[in-house]
Amino acid sequence: MNKTKILMVCLGNICRSPLAEGILRNKLDINKFTIDSTGTGNWHVGNPPDKRSVAVAKKYGIDISGLRGRQFTSLDYQNFDHIYVMDSSNLENVLALAESKEDRAKVSMILDTLFPGEKVDVPDPYYGGDDGFEQVYAMLDEACDVIKQRHT
Repeated sequence: MNKTKILMVCLGNICRSPLAEGILRNKLDINKFTIDSTGTGNWHVGNPPDKRSVAVAKKYGIDISGLRGRQFTSLDYQNFDHIYVMDSSNLENVLALAESKEDRAKVSMILDTLFPGEKVDVPDPYYGGDDGFEQVYAMLDEACDVIKQRHT
């Protein structure tokens, strides 16, 4: 059986996308799905998620502490069926590496699941306080519920 492969993308792969990966892994059968995350930038390659992302995930029973940052490449188009980006900047950066209309068709903004066509960004909580991570978690949790419904 082929697994459905879903990729979450943010800027540095330490705040939003690891949270989205952890949340969706917690909701889907990992025997049927591969879920990963990446960043468009290379600043945090090999690093664990931000401690505030780890803490908010842990609060909801999800362990993302073992994840490590990596950078999005054009190979990700070959390896994933669905690519969800966190904001319009991520969308632009990911689409810049697309080589075909099939590649571009795999990409969507994650909050389009909740607000179709509105291009709503998941705010980057990196420079804010802990409450920003809580808000991002709530947004991603709701979006991942919709993704789960679409794929099960």
